[in-house]
Amino acid sequence: MTETHCPYCSLQCGMTLNRSGRTLEVQARALPRNVHSPSEEGALCRKGWTAAGLRGHRERITTPMVRDRASGAWRAVEWDDALDLVAGRLAALREAHGPDVNAVFGGGGLTNEKAYQLGKFARIALRTSQIDYNGRWCMSSAASAGNQAFGIDRGLPFPLADIEQTDVVVLVGSNLAETMPPAARHLDRLRERGGRVVVIDPRRTATAERADLFLQPVPGTDLPIALGVLHLLDAAGAVDEEYVAARTSGFEQVRQSVTGWWPERVERVTGVTATELRELADLLAGAERVMVLTARGAEQHSQGTATVLAWINVALALGMPGKPFAGYGCLTGQGNGQGGREHGQKADQLPGYRMIDDPAARAHVAAVWGVEPEVIPGKGRSAYELLDALGTPEGPRSLLVFGSNIVVSAPNARHVTERLESLDLLVVCDLVMSETAAIADVVLPITQWAEESGTMTNLEGRVILRQRAVTPPEGVRSDLDVIAGLAERLGAPGVWSTEPEEVFGELRRATAGSRADYGGITYDRIRAEDGVFWPCPDLAHPGTPRLFAEAFATPDGRARAVAVDHAGAAEEPSAAYPLHLTTGRVLAQYQSGAQTRRIKDLPDDGPFVEIHPLLAGRIGAVDGDLVHVATPRGEMRAPVRVAETIRPDTVFVPFHWVGANKLTNDALDPSSRMPEFKVCACAVSVAPAAGRAASQQRGTAAGVRG
Repeated sequence: MTETHCPYCSLQCGMTLNRSGRTLEVQARALPRNVHSPSEEGALCRKGWTAAGLRGHRERITTPMVRDRASGAWRAVEWDDALDLVAGRLAALREAHGPDVNAVFGGGGLTNEKAYQLGKFARIALRTSQIDYNGRWCMSSAASAGNQAFGIDRGLPFPLADIEQTDVVVLVGSNLAETMPPAARHLDRLRERGGRVVVIDPRRTATAERADLFLQPVPGTDLPIALGVLHLLDAAGAVDEEYVAARTSGFEQVRQSVTGWWPERVERVTGVTATELRELADLLAGAERVMVLTARGAEQHSQGTATVLAWINVALALGMPGKPFAGYGCLTGQGNGQGGREHGQKADQLPGYRMIDDPAARAHVAAVWGVEPEVIPGKGRSAYELLDALGTPEGPRSLLVFGSNIVVSAPNARHVTERLESLDLLVVCDLVMSETAAIADVVLPITQWAEESGTMTNLEGRVILRQRAVTPPEGVRSDLDVIAGLAERLGAPGVWSTEPEEVFGELRRATAGSRADYGGITYDRIRAEDGVFWPCPDLAHPGTPRLFAEAFATPDGRARAVAVDHAGAAEEPSAAYPLHLTTGRVLAQYQSGAQTRRIKDLPDDGPFVEIHPLLAGRIGAVDGDLVHVATPRGEMRAPVRVAETIRPDTVFVPFHWVGANKLTNDALDPSSRMPEFKVCACAVSVAPAAGRAASQQRGTAAGVRG
């Protein structure tokens, strides 16, 4: 029996794994209800209950594979031969073209130890600046806004269970009930004690069904809703002037910036009626405690950072950040989305949120790594910019991929796939032959969550411990083994341990004194305390469940209110593409689906296209018909689902299958470099010759062909 945590979302729900012969059984962990247990009472969603389904799966890769580009044929090779091949190619490319010819792409599902070691590997083994990760596409806009406003980025600056004790929670672009179902109980308990739930989403989701007030804006217009709410709060005298004066700076500029956002103007831009906007403002003005939580629906935009800043301004105006059971937070998505962005995978950061262009930060980390500061390269390209540059004269010519299925998850995915195929060398570490692994030159089989130990940092900033429950299949190695093996072959300086606890000890030293200080966190403490909240600078420190009670992490201790304005989506509807397209998740699948689509106990009906009955009538489609969706970047086909829960001017496509991200826009937020996944212009029509017979097909193949 092994106590561990779920391999999926950022809740990191506790679970117990029991081995019965060849079978691995998942059981819930009955944890006490306290601030350390976001998944208290043993709650798991269906993905968690079936997480052992990949154990012994017939598609599991158990030997390194090398692909012949001419024939496309794969051959199995020994580990030493594979690592020799990869290291030799990397070294030859570096010798011919310089260190930035090699690039690394990480993932928000990697443990803290892997994320840390991967950043170290890129900087001092490859000596490249070209490293980023898929978390850039997940929480980066909220991270950028949090750093600007509060001086620190921790998704939730309070325990998740605090939701139950607030008076009003505003969920902006979050479908909590389907993306992290165990967390939805906090909404139910809030309502049981008389609190109110507000949901803002272009779709009436399962989360919206729990709402006391539901606003259904045009995709990409969460920002003007926040501007309009603040306009009304200020006009009503509901701004907490004492708090603003004592704990913020820049608020007068923000106050001036919203004077033109009267309710009727907001209605014209967003589709949310002036009456609904006033109802929301009145609700917030009358509440003692308000919590604003954003998620990907508000953040994955070319104005994602500005949108989050606007909602932070609302929270600051009400005097909420730092107040018990109130404030602003981001609902982090990926399993280690929080820790993954703290420890060096991002192009501009070193471990502990230290910035790579800060001389003091470079000196500290260099000392831990045993190198001189000048050895550490400077800032590299952000995730999409890195992929866009692959194979170009100025860009990298090799890419090592850890924990990411880029072909499915990248925006403008057809273009990105072409860039991947143009490389001299593509190496993918994965459990299965994902869509990205399928076009690689070398695939290295790595351990899955139950076969390894390591820490994760959940959405609250609580560092937890996954513990190895079973031995990996013969021929499978950890990412830490891969990194160490390549580092040794490349003659890298320093220590390259393959033991997670030893790597974590080095991570503790690298983060000491930083904003994300793990110095006082150990594996033993995590086991004893069921997780430890950072910052935790020393072993005597209790950890920090709640931030900002006395001061913000800015030089003067004040929060920064930042004036922003609405510029609109990067791509608006046109005659050729008259509708809004938005993307999102479904309950049974996770991220690119590389794991969940292979678990037989999870329903997989394939991709679909959700439209409103009015739109269905206009194009002559009925439920189940095969439809064609096109944007300026690509197209896909999939069965249609007709639902009154979506706006008539909006089309929804889930992104767990190949197809959706062939459509999405690669326009980037100027601050976070987040692509605009959540809105672009599209056209939809009944697919030629689809017929009613075709409507009975699953549609998966059509989605892949798109």
